[in-house]
Amino acid sequence: MNRLKERYKEEIVPSLKDVLNRENVMQVPRVEKVVLNMGVGDALDNGKVLDDAVRDLAKITGQQPVVTKSKKDVANFKLRAGVPIGTKVTLRGNRMWSFLDRLMNVALPRVRDFRGVSPHSFDGRGNYTLGLNEQLVFPEIDYDEVDHVQGLEVSIVTSAQDDEAGRELLRELGMPFKEEG
Repeated sequence: MNRLKERYKEEIVPSLKDVLNRENVMQVPRVEKVVLNMGVGDALDNGKVLDDAVRDLAKITGQQPVVTKSKKDVANFKLRAGVPIGTKVTLRGNRMWSFLDRLMNVALPRVRDFRGVSPHSFDGRGNYTLGLNEQLVFPEIDYDEVDHVQGLEVSIVTSAQDDEAGRELLRELGMPFKEEG
């Protein structure tokens, strides 16, 4: 079993039950899924960029990404509906826990001038979204193989009903939030 998942079950659930004043352990918020998304606007001009993004996302997550296509025409961007424009992966279960562990303990500390992630990036329902400027912060990506530095978005979907419960869950899991002040 993953060490973060084990810690969640043994230490974090009882702690959150007390902190959030829940009567039952089933009311304690949990992480349901993690979605990684790479929007690749340069794929319109160069299809190889999309292939590289798919390869990198597969290395980072250990799971084959899905290529996303545009939904409508946008003349200003020379974009037509149905054109491949990005890639995404949805992680659940053990892969999700493993990715969260690597994100919080390995990848985020590798970000240049890292002082913590914003504690305000919640959506109002306890879900958290984090943007990374480059895929190179993940140790699976070899710097010499990267032709195009690409950013990605990590969305952590929780069962929390509000932002405060979601924030407390992620803080207990080890998310390095910036200190207020």
